[in-house]
Amino acid sequence: MRYIGEFISLGVAFSWTIAALSSEIGSRRLGVFVLNVWRMSLTLLFSALLMWLTWGAPFPMYAGEEAWFWLLLSGVVGYFFGDWCLFNCYLTIGSRYGQLMMTLAPMFAAFAAWLSLGQTLSWNTIVAMTVTLTGIAISVLGRGEHRPISLQLPLKGVLYGVGAGMGQGFGLVLSKIGMDYYTLDVPTELLPSVEGYIPFGANMIRCIAGMVCFSWWFLLRGGVSQMRNSVHDHRGLIAMLVAVLSGPFIGVGFSLMAVQYTAAGIASTIMAMSPILILFPSYYFFHQKITMKGFVGAVVSVIGVSLFFLL
Repeated sequence: MRYIGEFISLGVAFSWTIAALSSEIGSRRLGVFVLNVWRMSLTLLFSALLMWLTWGAPFPMYAGEEAWFWLLLSGVVGYFFGDWCLFNCYLTIGSRYGQLMMTLAPMFAAFAAWLSLGQTLSWNTIVAMTVTLTGIAISVLGRGEHRPISLQLPLKGVLYGVGAGMGQGFGLVLSKIGMDYYTLDVPTELLPSVEGYIPFGANMIRCIAGMVCFSWWFLLRGGVSQMRNSVHDHRGLIAMLVAVLSGPFIGVGFSLMAVQYTAAGIASTIMAMSPILILFPSYYFFHQKITMKGFVGAVVSVIGVSLFFLL
């Protein structure tokens, strides 16, 4: 079938859009920490089940100490810090703007790769950064009463969004370092047969870090009663389950599949369309107005993301 990779990538973009909307609903009903404890726990359970059914072992095989260190660190930065910022961003300015702010992730990933891996910041990367930032500026800035330009959204929500993009970008680079060590840990003769397993094993280690951090912080805040009460909020639990299935489980799995059938740049560009796809659902569910400025800003930001992969 022609264009199967492109169709899968589009499905991933829709999946991540559903994850963002359901996460906003779940965060409002259950709270950020309760939602993420449930989310990390179920993602870990589903990942273990998938690996057991597919590879016969419900835990990350072959990973050595260095792989565990970098992947756990990636989980702390990406799943704990990044998702904590993202879900608070959803509560403050909504999932629509949260997805827009996540277009910052490739920029922060480029900076992290420059700092830790020695990769150069080429002219096309700088152009892509500029276009992405321009799109975000179009969406969040406007005319003020006493100044020519002012921020049209709560500053706290924008800062949460920046933190979410930073956590995602830096976490991605840490994941790459960890997966490189993971690949070296696998016996050479077994590598061809388990190469597809490594991303799922690595993601499971990251989930362990996220679950431990959220649970530890949650207990320090005395949230046991909140966790107990969440069992009775059926709508909140349904939203959480949809967020788990459409985000870290289906979304991540199919994104890995997409790059097997089409070029990574094309797949990444199509999957980055969530800030555009979320406009109409956010209007329907949350009554957020769709303005020409917001639409143009989302389109420009997605173009900026695509330039990271296509230039």
